[in-house]
Amino acid sequence: MLLKRLIVCLDVRNRRVTKGVKFADNRDIGDPVELANFYAKDGADELIFYDITASAEHRKIDIEMVKSVAKQIFIPFCVGGGISSVTDMREVILAGADKISVNSLAVRNPKILTEGARAFGRQCIVLGMDVKAVDKTSSIPSGYEVYIEGGRVATGLDAVKWAKKAVELGAGEICLNAIDTDGVCKGYALDITRMISEAVAVPVIASGGAGGMEDFVKLFRTLPKVDAGLAASIFHFGQVQILELKRYLAENNINVRL
Repeated sequence: MLLKRLIVCLDVRNRRVTKGVKFADNRDIGDPVELANFYAKDGADELIFYDITASAEHRKIDIEMVKSVAKQIFIPFCVGGGISSVTDMREVILAGADKISVNSLAVRNPKILTEGARAFGRQCIVLGMDVKAVDKTSSIPSGYEVYIEGGRVATGLDAVKWAKKAVELGAGEICLNAIDTDGVCKGYALDITRMISEAVAVPVIASGGAGGMEDFVKLFRTLPKVDAGLAASIFHFGQVQILELKRYLAENNINVRL
């Protein structure tokens, strides 16, 4: 049986890690390189870095930050934000990242998923999805709409339809960010996470809402097809230590890497 992964998300703005609630009111957390080193030593299976304003500001990812992180850690890490081409993807990978996350770019230029998968292998291409609950309509039957530009712009895309199309195009993994539960610390958005994990045949990372160790147990028990749980607030603010969480999961018969 595959081991469940625990992933720490670091939202980066102006070379500082920040954390907000529902993509707003961000608080300063610290230096991304120092935090990456800390979480790697604390037992994180992977890290994901999002340059949260790069796309909205139409600038490239901070490559020097990626290089600095790569020198410090020896666990896989993914980078997203400010990537606009296969050339940008190559630069990020050469800087030391293991995976590239595309979100706004993939919506605007879906063929980038195919081009990226062809160039680097689909295991390197992660589709980042920011979704929000909306009224169900004929065009959004799941009741969840895809947002881009850091949750600022509605796309009119149905979340489940977009996930399936993206995988067909070449996405090798999906990181599902639920805007409504982000930073709220009251549990993952299990309904949309279930829909997407059952609709695609690639790994799905649940993101947004973890408030305690029991939320991870509920996630993995309720949704066995989910491969990983991502969190930020509970780790950044010291509510949960990763090794402590892994022991708790193991005690509850959830297979994790200790």
